[in-house]
Amino acid sequence: MSFLEFACNETPSIGVEIELQLVDADSMSLANRIEEVLAALPDELREVVKPELMQSYLEINTGVCRTVQEAGADLKRKLEMVESAIGPLGLKLFWAGSHPFSSWRDQEITVDDRYYRLVSLMQDVARRLVTFGLHVHVGVETGDKAVNVCDRMMKYLPLLLSLSSNSPFWEGRNTGLHSNRSKIMEGLPTAGLPHRMRNWSEYVWLIKHLESTGFINSIREIWWDIRPHHNFGTVEIRVCDMPPNLEQVLSITALVQCLVVAISAEIDQGTFQSDYHPMMVQQNKWRATRFGADASLVSTSDYQQRTVTEVTDNLIQQLLPVALQLDCADELSSLHAVVQNAGAKQQLRIFEETNSRTEVVRRMIAANQG
Repeated sequence: MSFLEFACNETPSIGVEIELQLVDADSMSLANRIEEVLAALPDELREVVKPELMQSYLEINTGVCRTVQEAGADLKRKLEMVESAIGPLGLKLFWAGSHPFSSWRDQEITVDDRYYRLVSLMQDVARRLVTFGLHVHVGVETGDKAVNVCDRMMKYLPLLLSLSSNSPFWEGRNTGLHSNRSKIMEGLPTAGLPHRMRNWSEYVWLIKHLESTGFINSIREIWWDIRPHHNFGTVEIRVCDMPPNLEQVLSITALVQCLVVAISAEIDQGTFQSDYHPMMVQQNKWRATRFGADASLVSTSDYQQRTVTEVTDNLIQQLLPVALQLDCADELSSLHAVVQNAGAKQQLRIFEETNSRTEVVRRMIAANQG
């Protein structure tokens, strides 16, 4: 058996992971209470609701789903059970990429040897990781296909960050960024945009090198914005902030699935290596980080600037035949609404009206429950 054996997926199956904040129902501040939450959950959620680095949040995973609608039903059912369990504990779930006022200094590391090793290696770079994201997996056939899809998907990552941007506040202040989470994540030496690779063999060599030299403890410490996942046989898109609600999660998931399927078909039909310069993606990612859904993104084909609305509208039209094939046309089309109601824009509007970051959390939670 090879060092990393890629699990084959014959269909573009979906897996979705959402990282949600545990907040006190009265103060709206982050609550280090994951152990109580896990103890209160029904047995059927034990393997799909997981602790993370900090005790103030949890991750909910779907099973392997065929369609976006199936993933939505899976998440909705699990969310309802989690909310029923945490309500009597005086807790609520907050959907955002960062918390508007709770400090990373007050968060406690989850009791786990892996997390302790990580903090020992990374120090404050790891302790500051009080950030929350959306991860979307889409199945592909081979490791070589996964590496090629990752390469060709990179130019779309800034758009995905723009649409999901939902972390304008940090340490009780307005950062001026729509996605401060992305800059916190980039503090990690193995996060941010990945290096371009030619094939699965090169990817395997790189992971072996990083482990053998002690740069990482395991492959689980590769936190690139997009990466192959050998165990699941997927391309995993990790660039996104946590959107403000399930509807936006599903819209973005539909876009990801459609893009991976369209790119996979291009590769099967024969295509030249991607011809855009990595700095183009880096530039656009900064624009997405700074301005979110209000950004102007530079086209990698004609170098013209276009609004997120224009780019999104063009992609919806281009990908509609794929979406119909995948039964997610409605979710893809609802991206129009995401542009106008991206989480960062909602948070900033609420703060402008109330001048209260506590009220930002309260109203975002209320809107999600309404």
